[in-house]
Formats: sequence, C-alpha cells, structure tokens
Amino acid sequence: MARIAGVDIPKNKQVLVSLQYIYGIGPSLSPRILAQAGVNPYTKVSDLAEVEVNRLREIINRGYNVEGELRKEVDLNIKRLIEVGSYRGIRHRHGLPVRGQRTRTNARAKRGPRKTVAGRGQRRGMGKK
Repeated sequence: MARIAGVDIPKNKQVLVSLQYIYGIGPSLSPRILAQAGVNPYTKVSDLAEVEVNRLREIINRGYNVEGELRKEVDLNIKRLIEVGSYRGIRHRHGLPVRGQRTRTNARAKRGPRKTVAGRGQRRGMGKK
C-alpha cells in the first residue's frame, strides 16, 4: 500500500479513486491533483512508480489541508460557532440538524433512537371503547 498524508491508500484501485480515501480529497479534487502531478488517473496504485507517489505526496502536503489538519480546522470552526452563540452553534450544541432539515419527522440519525413519552398513546377527547 502506498502511504500518502498518513493514510494507506488501496493498491488494487485506480489512483483517481484511491486518493479519495484521504479525508479532504473528494471526486472533484482528486483529478485536479493528478493533473498537477502529471499522473494518469486510471492507472492502478500498484503500477505507480515511486517518483510519481512522491510527487503526489508533495503536492498534497504542500497545497492542500487534509486529514488531521482539516479535522482540527473543522472542529475549531464548530467550537467558534458554539462560543459566539450563533443559530448554527446552538443547533450543534443541542445535537440537531444544522442546515435547515426538518425535525418533526426524520432526523433520527442526528437525534438518536426514539424516546417514548408517557401519555402520547391516545389523543384527547378519544375515550376507550
């Protein structure tokens, strides 16, 4: 396995796909990096020469925020929003969706498993039969 930015990228996949295993590199950034390095995106990682791997490693380290640095930056941004007391910060603090999604239904992944509330079974005005 080739090791770039502290991540072992899979050898049996194309370079275009395997670069996306690095946090911060997605489908649009991967081809841009490969073009800068002059590497064919469709070659397998196992077929790359050591020079090409070093070139990719250097371009990513020099020009892009990835892995630990990027995670730290995102965490600091969220902490800043919480400190300032912005709407988004409050949503983060309470563990609710931040980007305008509805919470009346759905949002189960964010809010966790259902919590049963007593007295919600029968509606008011409906007697037992």
